[in-house]
Amino acid sequence: QVQLVESGGGLVQPGGSLRLSCAASGTLFNIYSMGWSRQAPGKQRELVASITNSGITNYADSVKGRFTISRDKKNTVYLQMNSLKPEETAVYYCNAEVLGGGFWGQGTQVTVSS
Repeated sequence: QVQLVESGGGLVQPGGSLRLSCAASGTLFNIYSMGWSRQAPGKQRELVASITNSGITNYADSVKGRFTISRDKKNTVYLQMNSLKPEETAVYYCNAEVLGGGFWGQGTQVTVSS
C-alpha cells in the first residue's frame, strides 16, 4: 500500500504561482512513476504531469512551459505551477503508479480567481 498526502493548494490570482507537494509513504520500492492530475467541476480527470524513477517527465500540452514536476529522494513529488489561468481551477490529485495498479491522494483544491 502507498499513502499519498497532497498540500499546497489554495486561492491564487490569474497569472500567479503555486507549488503543490505530495508526500508518499508506505511500500515505496515498487513505485515506478508519480504524477499529478486534475479534475474541474463537470469535467473528466486529466493528466497534468508525471515523472518516472529515472526522471523522465511528461506534461499535458496545455501546461508545457508553465508547470514543472520534480521529485526528491524522500519520495515527495512537487508541481510548480506558474502563470495560472482561471480555467485551471480544479482539484489536483497526486498519484503513484506501481506494477499492476496505482494509488491516489485525496486531492487539493486550486482556485484561480481575481
